[in-house]
Amino acid sequence: MPNKDNGLQFYNHFLQGDNSAIEELVCLYSDRLVRFAYCFVKDSAIAEDVTEDAFVSLILRRKRFSDCENLRAYLYKIVRNKALDYLRLHKKNIPMSDLENVLVGQSAEKDVVRRANNRALYRCMQQLPSQYEEVLYLTYFEDYSVEDVCKVVRRTKKQVYNLLARAKAALKELLIKEGVSYEDV
Repeated sequence: MPNKDNGLQFYNHFLQGDNSAIEELVCLYSDRLVRFAYCFVKDSAIAEDVTEDAFVSLILRRKRFSDCENLRAYLYKIVRNKALDYLRLHKKNIPMSDLENVLVGQSAEKDVVRRANNRALYRCMQQLPSQYEEVLYLTYFEDYSVEDVCKVVRRTKKQVYNLLARAKAALKELLIKEGVSYEDV
């Protein structure tokens, strides 16, 4: 799991009336949530809208959380549900354009080889079924445990392990076709 952050502290300050604390919470989580939403909607602007809607839901529900991980998992669930709602409403395939920039964000590696491998990785991830992309993203980009992935994607542990195994096998095959060593990414 990622290091503990101040998310729960900011959220609790917001619940106590400090409206500026919600801005801190948004700053803390929005980039990761936008990247996660992008895995579904395949459009940066829509992913940002989905994430904003998720924060609005959090603000309106004012749910209490026992720890930061519960808050994070809840936010990912909301983003997932909002993204799926968007897809159900629009029922169209949205072309991918800038997955590398969205997933890597502002901190892209300077190393040319690493960037080439990243581009290949993201091209290959684009070709995966969305459920594979989702579990890979949560596991490897967000460093979620299998238990936490289960909560977000609403699947059993066995189903998540099976999805991860299939996703990794499919990704490995695609990377080999791209000429990238699976161990290099």
